[in-house]
Amino acid sequence: PNVIDQFYGWRIAFALGAVLALAILLVRRYVPESPRWLMTHGRADEADRVTDQIEDEVRRSTGREELPPIEEEPITIEQREAIGFGLVARAMVQMYPVRTVLGFVLMASQAFLYNAIFFTAGLVLGEFFGVPSGSIPYYLIFFALGNLLGPILLGRLFDRVGRRPMISGCYAIAGTLMALSGYLFYQDVITATTQTALWVALFFFASAAASAAYLTVSEVFPMEIRAMAIALFYAVGTALGGITGPVVFGQLIGTGDRGTLLIGYLVAAGLMIRSVTNLRTVDYGFATDNVFTARIGLPEGKYADGASQLRFYEELQTRLSALPGVEAASLGSNIPVDEGVKREPVALEGRAYARDSDVPLTSSVVSGPGYF
Repeated sequence: PNVIDQFYGWRIAFALGAVLALAILLVRRYVPESPRWLMTHGRADEADRVTDQIEDEVRRSTGREELPPIEEEPITIEQREAIGFGLVARAMVQMYPVRTVLGFVLMASQAFLYNAIFFTAGLVLGEFFGVPSGSIPYYLIFFALGNLLGPILLGRLFDRVGRRPMISGCYAIAGTLMALSGYLFYQDVITATTQTALWVALFFFASAAASAAYLTVSEVFPMEIRAMAIALFYAVGTALGGITGPVVFGQLIGTGDRGTLLIGYLVAAGLMIRSVTNLRTVDYGFATDNVFTARIGLPEGKYADGASQLRFYEELQTRLSALPGVEAASLGSNIPVDEGVKREPVALEGRAYARDSDVPLTSSVVSGPGYF
Protein backbone atom coordinates (compact mmCIF):
# COMPACT_ATOMS: atom_id res chain seq x y z
CA PRO A 1 0.00 0.00 0.00
CA ASN A 2 2.98 2.36 0.41
CA VAL A 3 3.75 2.05 -3.33
CA ILE A 4 0.41 1.15 -4.93
CA ASP A 5 -2.96 1.75 -3.36
CA GLN A 6 -4.62 -1.43 -2.10
CA PHE A 7 -7.65 -0.74 -4.28
CA TYR A 8 -5.48 -1.15 -7.40
CA GLY A 9 -2.81 -3.51 -6.06
CA TRP A 10 -4.76 -6.77 -6.08
CA ARG A 11 -6.27 -5.92 -9.46
CA ILE A 12 -2.82 -5.43 -10.94
CA ALA A 13 -1.76 -8.77 -9.47
CA PHE A 14 -4.68 -10.48 -11.21
CA ALA A 15 -3.84 -8.68 -14.46
CA LEU A 16 -0.27 -10.03 -14.33
CA GLY A 17 -1.72 -13.54 -14.40
CA ALA A 18 -3.63 -12.66 -17.56
CA VAL A 19 -0.43 -11.32 -19.15
CA LEU A 20 1.30 -14.64 -18.46
CA ALA A 21 -1.63 -16.47 -20.05
CA LEU A 22 -1.34 -14.31 -23.18
CA ALA A 23 2.35 -15.24 -23.38
CA ILE A 24 1.28 -18.85 -23.90
CA LEU A 25 -0.28 -17.81 -27.20
CA LEU A 26 3.15 -16.70 -28.40
CA VAL A 27 4.80 -19.91 -27.19
CA ARG A 28 2.11 -21.93 -28.97
CA ARG A 29 3.34 -20.62 -32.32
CA TYR A 30 6.62 -22.49 -31.85
CA VAL A 31 5.18 -25.77 -30.53
CA PRO A 32 4.10 -28.15 -33.34
CA GLU A 33 0.74 -29.88 -33.11
CA SER A 34 0.78 -33.63 -32.45
CA PRO A 35 0.80 -35.51 -35.78
CA ARG A 36 -1.14 -38.32 -34.12
CA TRP A 37 -3.85 -35.90 -32.99
CA LEU A 38 -4.05 -34.43 -36.49
CA MET A 39 -4.36 -37.90 -38.03
CA THR A 40 -7.04 -38.92 -35.52
CA HIS A 41 -9.08 -35.85 -36.47
CA GLY A 42 -8.78 -36.44 -40.23
CA ARG A 43 -6.13 -33.81 -40.94
CA ALA A 44 -3.61 -36.10 -42.62
CA ASP A 45 -2.00 -33.40 -44.80
CA GLU A 46 -1.22 -31.25 -41.76
CA ALA A 47 0.16 -34.31 -39.95
CA ASP A 48 2.52 -35.01 -42.86
CA ARG A 49 3.61 -31.38 -42.94
CA VAL A 50 4.38 -31.32 -39.20
CA THR A 51 6.24 -34.63 -39.42
CA ASP A 52 8.33 -33.36 -42.34
CA GLN A 53 9.23 -30.23 -40.35
CA ILE A 54 10.31 -32.30 -37.35
CA GLU A 55 12.41 -34.61 -39.50
CA ASP A 56 14.06 -31.66 -41.28
CA GLU A 57 14.94 -30.14 -37.90
CA VAL A 58 16.48 -33.45 -36.79
CA ARG A 59 18.54 -33.64 -39.97
CA ARG A 60 19.85 -30.11 -39.46
CA SER A 61 20.66 -30.63 -35.78
CA THR A 62 22.38 -34.02 -36.31
CA GLY A 63 24.07 -33.27 -39.63
CA ARG A 64 22.52 -36.34 -41.28
CA GLU A 65 21.35 -36.37 -44.86
CA GLU A 66 18.94 -39.25 -44.26
CA LEU A 67 17.28 -40.55 -41.12
CA PRO A 68 17.40 -44.25 -40.14
CA PRO A 69 14.57 -46.37 -41.55
CA ILE A 70 11.48 -46.94 -39.43
CA GLU A 71 11.87 -50.22 -37.54
CA GLU A 72 8.41 -50.57 -35.99
CA GLU A 73 5.30 -51.74 -37.79
CA PRO A 74 2.75 -49.08 -38.73
CA ILE A 75 -0.33 -48.68 -36.57
CA THR A 76 -3.93 -48.08 -37.58
CA ILE A 77 -5.57 -44.91 -36.27
CA GLU A 78 -9.33 -44.57 -36.11
CA GLN A 79 -10.28 -41.14 -37.38
CA ARG A 80 -13.02 -39.17 -35.63
CA GLU A 81 -14.26 -35.66 -36.21
CA ALA A 82 -14.44 -35.08 -32.46
CA ILE A 83 -14.04 -37.01 -29.22
CA GLY A 84 -16.26 -35.44 -26.60
CA PHE A 85 -15.98 -35.61 -22.85
CA GLY A 86 -19.19 -37.66 -22.71
CA LEU A 87 -17.68 -40.44 -24.81
CA VAL A 88 -14.44 -40.38 -22.81
CA ALA A 89 -16.31 -40.42 -19.49
CA ARG A 90 -18.43 -43.40 -20.54
CA ALA A 91 -15.36 -45.30 -21.73
CA MET A 92 -13.53 -44.65 -18.45
CA VAL A 93 -16.44 -45.60 -16.22
CA GLN A 94 -17.45 -48.69 -18.18
CA MET A 95 -14.01 -50.05 -19.12
CA TYR A 96 -11.75 -48.71 -16.34
CA PRO A 97 -13.93 -48.10 -13.26
CA VAL A 98 -11.21 -48.73 -10.66
CA ARG A 99 -8.67 -46.53 -12.42
CA THR A 100 -11.32 -43.83 -12.78
CA VAL A 101 -12.06 -43.83 -9.06
CA LEU A 102 -8.32 -43.71 -8.32
CA GLY A 103 -7.83 -40.73 -10.62
CA PHE A 104 -10.67 -38.73 -9.12
CA VAL A 105 -9.53 -39.46 -5.57
CA LEU A 106 -5.95 -38.40 -6.33
CA MET A 107 -7.04 -35.20 -8.04
CA ALA A 108 -9.78 -34.23 -5.59
CA SER A 109 -7.81 -34.93 -2.40
CA GLN A 110 -4.75 -32.90 -3.41
CA ALA A 111 -6.94 -30.08 -4.76
CA PHE A 112 -8.90 -29.99 -1.50
CA LEU A 113 -5.73 -29.90 0.59
CA TYR A 114 -3.89 -27.35 -1.54
CA ASN A 115 -6.74 -24.90 -2.07
CA ALA A 116 -8.03 -25.22 1.48
CA ILE A 117 -4.64 -24.29 2.93
CA PHE A 118 -3.34 -21.83 0.35
CA PHE A 119 -6.47 -19.70 -0.05
CA THR A 120 -7.10 -19.52 3.70
CA ALA A 121 -3.50 -19.23 4.93
CA GLY A 122 -3.78 -15.45 5.18
CA LEU A 123 -6.97 -15.73 7.20
CA VAL A 124 -5.40 -18.23 9.61
CA LEU A 125 -2.25 -16.15 10.07
CA GLY A 126 -4.23 -12.98 10.64
CA GLU A 127 -7.15 -14.35 12.66
CA PHE A 128 -5.33 -16.77 14.98
CA PHE A 129 -1.72 -15.53 15.01
CA GLY A 130 -2.26 -11.78 14.71
CA VAL A 131 0.01 -11.35 11.70
CA PRO A 132 -0.52 -7.91 10.08
CA SER A 133 -2.07 -8.08 6.62
CA GLY A 134 0.96 -6.31 5.12
CA SER A 135 3.29 -9.04 6.41
CA ILE A 136 1.28 -12.09 5.28
CA PRO A 137 2.76 -12.13 1.72
CA TYR A 138 6.23 -12.72 3.21
CA TYR A 139 4.96 -15.94 4.79
CA LEU A 140 3.36 -17.00 1.51
CA ILE A 141 6.69 -16.60 -0.31
CA PHE A 142 8.12 -19.50 1.69
CA PHE A 143 4.92 -21.44 1.11
CA ALA A 144 5.39 -21.03 -2.65
CA LEU A 145 9.06 -21.94 -2.36
CA GLY A 146 8.17 -25.29 -0.80
CA ASN A 147 5.77 -25.99 -3.67
CA LEU A 148 8.53 -25.25 -6.18
CA LEU A 149 11.36 -27.21 -4.57
CA GLY A 150 9.30 -30.36 -3.97
CA PRO A 151 8.91 -31.43 -7.63
CA ILE A 152 12.43 -30.22 -8.51
CA LEU A 153 14.23 -32.16 -5.79
CA LEU A 154 12.00 -35.23 -5.56
CA GLY A 155 10.99 -35.52 -9.21
CA ARG A 156 13.83 -37.84 -10.27
CA LEU A 157 12.99 -40.31 -7.50
CA PHE A 158 9.58 -41.00 -9.02
CA ASP A 159 11.33 -42.71 -11.94
CA ARG A 160 14.17 -44.29 -9.95
CA VAL A 161 12.17 -45.63 -7.00
CA GLY A 162 8.82 -45.95 -8.75
CA ARG A 163 5.74 -43.79 -9.00
CA ARG A 164 3.47 -45.93 -6.87
CA PRO A 165 5.73 -46.01 -3.76
CA MET A 166 6.76 -42.36 -4.19
CA ILE A 167 3.23 -41.02 -4.68
CA SER A 168 1.99 -43.17 -1.81
CA GLY A 169 4.85 -42.08 0.45
CA CYS A 170 4.50 -38.38 -0.36
CA TYR A 171 0.73 -38.42 0.08
CA ALA A 172 1.12 -40.24 3.42
CA ILE A 173 3.77 -37.78 4.65
CA ALA A 174 1.65 -34.82 3.57
CA GLY A 175 -1.40 -36.23 5.34
CA THR A 176 0.60 -36.93 8.50
CA LEU A 177 2.06 -33.41 8.54
CA MET A 178 -1.42 -32.01 7.99
CA ALA A 179 -2.74 -33.88 11.03
CA LEU A 180 0.31 -32.91 13.10
CA SER A 181 0.11 -29.23 12.23
CA GLY A 182 -3.62 -29.24 12.94
CA TYR A 183 -3.11 -30.80 16.38
CA LEU A 184 -0.30 -28.39 17.32
CA PHE A 185 -2.44 -25.51 16.08
CA TYR A 186 -5.34 -26.73 18.23
CA GLN A 187 -3.07 -26.95 21.28
CA ASP A 188 -1.91 -23.38 20.62
CA VAL A 189 1.76 -24.32 21.08
CA ILE A 190 3.15 -23.04 17.76
CA THR A 191 3.82 -19.60 16.32
CA ALA A 192 3.00 -18.22 12.88
CA THR A 193 6.55 -19.05 11.78
CA THR A 194 6.27 -22.65 12.97
CA GLN A 195 2.86 -23.04 11.34
CA THR A 196 4.23 -21.75 8.04
CA ALA A 197 7.26 -24.05 8.32
CA LEU A 198 4.95 -27.05 8.72
CA TRP A 199 2.94 -25.95 5.69
CA VAL A 200 6.15 -25.57 3.67
CA ALA A 201 7.27 -29.10 4.59
CA LEU A 202 3.78 -30.45 3.92
CA PHE A 203 3.55 -29.03 0.42
CA PHE A 204 7.16 -29.91 -0.35
CA PHE A 205 5.94 -33.52 -0.50
CA ALA A 206 2.34 -32.89 -1.58
CA SER A 207 3.26 -30.80 -4.64
CA ALA A 208 5.75 -33.41 -5.85
CA ALA A 209 3.18 -36.19 -5.45
CA ALA A 210 0.47 -34.15 -7.17
CA SER A 211 2.76 -33.41 -10.14
CA ALA A 212 3.43 -37.12 -10.62
CA ALA A 213 -0.23 -37.96 -10.07
CA TYR A 214 -1.20 -35.75 -13.03
CA LEU A 215 0.98 -37.89 -15.31
CA THR A 216 -0.01 -41.18 -13.72
CA VAL A 217 -3.73 -40.49 -14.11
CA SER A 218 -3.37 -40.03 -17.87
CA GLU A 219 -0.90 -42.86 -18.45
CA VAL A 220 -3.11 -45.59 -17.01
CA PHE A 221 -5.50 -45.02 -19.93
CA PRO A 222 -5.00 -45.85 -23.62
CA MET A 223 -3.16 -43.32 -25.74
CA GLU A 224 -6.22 -42.12 -27.64
CA ILE A 225 -7.95 -40.67 -24.57
CA ARG A 226 -5.00 -39.65 -22.38
CA ALA A 227 -5.20 -35.93 -23.05
CA MET A 228 -8.96 -35.89 -22.58
CA ALA A 229 -8.65 -38.08 -19.49
CA ILE A 230 -6.26 -35.75 -17.66
CA ALA A 231 -8.38 -32.74 -18.68
CA LEU A 232 -11.54 -34.40 -17.34
CA PHE A 233 -9.90 -35.53 -14.11
CA TYR A 234 -8.29 -32.17 -13.49
CA ALA A 235 -11.52 -30.25 -14.12
CA VAL A 236 -13.77 -32.48 -12.01
CA GLY A 237 -11.15 -33.07 -9.29
CA THR A 238 -10.38 -29.38 -8.98
CA ALA A 239 -14.10 -28.57 -8.90
CA LEU A 240 -14.72 -31.08 -6.12
CA GLY A 241 -11.68 -30.22 -4.01
CA GLY A 242 -10.72 -26.76 -5.20
CA ILE A 243 -14.15 -25.21 -4.72
CA THR A 244 -15.26 -27.01 -1.58
CA GLY A 245 -11.92 -26.62 0.22
CA PRO A 246 -11.80 -22.81 0.50
CA VAL A 247 -15.56 -22.61 1.13
CA VAL A 248 -15.49 -25.15 3.95
CA PHE A 249 -12.33 -23.81 5.57
CA GLY A 250 -13.52 -20.22 5.20
CA GLN A 251 -16.61 -21.12 7.20
CA LEU A 252 -14.54 -22.97 9.81
CA ILE A 253 -12.13 -20.06 10.22
CA GLY A 254 -15.10 -17.71 10.57
CA THR A 255 -16.13 -19.49 13.77
CA GLY A 256 -12.88 -18.39 15.42
CA ASP A 257 -12.67 -21.79 17.16
CA ARG A 258 -9.44 -23.78 16.89
CA GLY A 259 -11.21 -27.06 17.62
CA THR A 260 -13.62 -26.58 14.73
CA LEU A 261 -10.77 -25.79 12.35
CA LEU A 262 -8.90 -28.89 13.59
CA ILE A 263 -11.76 -31.03 12.31
CA GLY A 264 -11.24 -29.55 8.83
CA TYR A 265 -7.51 -30.22 8.98
CA LEU A 266 -8.12 -33.83 10.00
CA VAL A 267 -10.59 -34.32 7.15
CA ALA A 268 -7.99 -33.02 4.67
CA ALA A 269 -5.35 -35.31 6.20
CA GLY A 270 -7.74 -38.25 5.99
CA LEU A 271 -8.39 -37.65 2.29
CA MET A 272 -4.67 -37.66 1.55
CA ILE A 273 -4.02 -40.85 3.53
CA ARG A 274 -7.09 -42.52 2.03
CA SER A 275 -5.63 -41.79 -1.41
CA VAL A 276 -2.58 -43.83 -0.40
CA THR A 277 -4.78 -46.82 0.38
CA ASN A 278 -6.53 -46.55 -2.98
CA LEU A 279 -3.26 -46.16 -4.85
CA ARG A 280 -1.60 -49.19 -3.24
CA THR A 281 -4.58 -51.48 -3.81
CA VAL A 282 -5.74 -50.39 -7.26
CA ASP A 283 -5.44 -52.95 -10.04
CA TYR A 284 -3.93 -51.36 -13.15
CA GLY A 285 -4.72 -54.50 -15.13
CA PHE A 286 -1.08 -55.60 -15.17
CA ALA A 287 1.83 -55.94 -12.74
CA THR A 288 3.81 -52.72 -12.38
CA ASP A 289 6.25 -53.52 -9.57
CA ASN A 290 9.80 -54.69 -10.34
CA VAL A 291 9.11 -54.78 -14.07
CA PHE A 292 11.73 -53.64 -16.58
CA THR A 293 10.72 -53.00 -20.18
CA ALA A 294 12.78 -52.19 -23.24
CA ARG A 295 12.07 -51.60 -26.90
CA ILE A 296 14.32 -53.48 -29.35
CA GLY A 297 14.94 -52.76 -33.01
CA LEU A 298 17.05 -55.09 -35.14
CA PRO A 299 19.17 -53.79 -38.06
CA GLU A 300 17.74 -55.04 -41.33
CA GLY A 301 21.12 -55.83 -42.82
CA LYS A 302 22.09 -58.32 -40.10
CA TYR A 303 18.63 -59.78 -39.48
CA ALA A 304 17.06 -59.72 -42.92
CA ASP A 305 14.69 -62.68 -42.60
CA GLY A 306 12.24 -63.94 -40.02
CA ALA A 307 14.31 -67.00 -39.12
CA SER A 308 17.34 -64.96 -38.01
CA GLN A 309 15.15 -62.56 -36.08
CA LEU A 310 13.43 -65.48 -34.30
CA ARG A 311 16.80 -66.99 -33.32
CA PHE A 312 17.91 -63.66 -31.87
CA TYR A 313 14.76 -63.22 -29.77
CA GLU A 314 14.85 -66.83 -28.52
CA GLU A 315 18.48 -66.48 -27.42
CA LEU A 316 17.72 -63.08 -25.83
CA GLN A 317 14.87 -64.53 -23.80
CA THR A 318 17.01 -67.48 -22.70
CA ARG A 319 19.82 -65.22 -21.51
CA LEU A 320 17.48 -62.79 -19.76
CA SER A 321 15.73 -65.64 -17.94
CA ALA A 322 19.09 -66.93 -16.67
CA LEU A 323 20.14 -63.62 -15.10
CA PRO A 324 20.29 -63.58 -11.25
CA GLY A 325 17.15 -62.13 -9.69
CA VAL A 326 15.04 -62.45 -12.83
CA GLU A 327 11.81 -64.33 -12.09
CA ALA A 328 10.42 -64.25 -15.63
CA ALA A 329 11.29 -62.84 -19.03
CA SER A 330 9.05 -62.57 -22.05
CA LEU A 331 8.82 -60.92 -25.41
CA GLY A 332 5.86 -59.15 -26.99
CA SER A 333 4.96 -56.67 -29.65
CA ASN A 334 3.71 -54.16 -27.07
CA ILE A 335 3.40 -53.46 -23.38
CA PRO A 336 0.02 -52.74 -21.71
CA VAL A 337 -1.60 -49.37 -22.61
CA ASP A 338 1.20 -48.73 -25.10
CA GLU A 339 0.40 -46.59 -28.10
CA GLY A 340 1.78 -49.00 -30.71
CA VAL A 341 -0.99 -51.64 -30.59
CA LYS A 342 -1.74 -52.97 -34.05
CA ARG A 343 -5.32 -52.35 -35.16
CA GLU A 344 -7.20 -53.81 -38.07
CA PRO A 345 -10.72 -53.14 -39.33
CA VAL A 346 -13.35 -55.86 -38.96
CA ALA A 347 -16.50 -55.59 -41.07
CA LEU A 348 -19.56 -57.34 -39.67
CA GLU A 349 -21.33 -59.57 -42.18
CA GLY A 350 -24.55 -58.12 -43.55
CA ARG A 351 -23.91 -54.63 -42.21
CA ALA A 352 -23.22 -51.57 -44.37
CA TYR A 353 -20.95 -48.71 -43.25
CA ALA A 354 -21.45 -45.19 -44.54
CA ARG A 355 -17.91 -44.11 -43.68
CA ASP A 356 -14.61 -45.93 -43.20
CA SER A 357 -14.41 -44.45 -39.69
CA ASP A 358 -17.59 -46.36 -38.77
CA VAL A 359 -15.94 -49.74 -39.31
CA PRO A 360 -15.00 -51.26 -35.91
CA LEU A 361 -11.33 -51.92 -35.19
CA THR A 362 -9.72 -54.81 -33.35
CA SER A 363 -6.48 -54.53 -31.38
CA SER A 364 -3.93 -57.32 -31.34
CA VAL A 365 -0.74 -57.91 -29.37
CA VAL A 366 1.70 -60.73 -30.00
CA SER A 367 3.20 -62.12 -26.79
CA GLY A 368 5.39 -65.02 -25.74
CA PRO A 369 5.31 -67.38 -22.73
CA GLY A 370 5.52 -65.61 -19.36
CA TYR A 371 4.12 -62.33 -20.68
CA PHE A 372 1.33 -62.37 -18.14
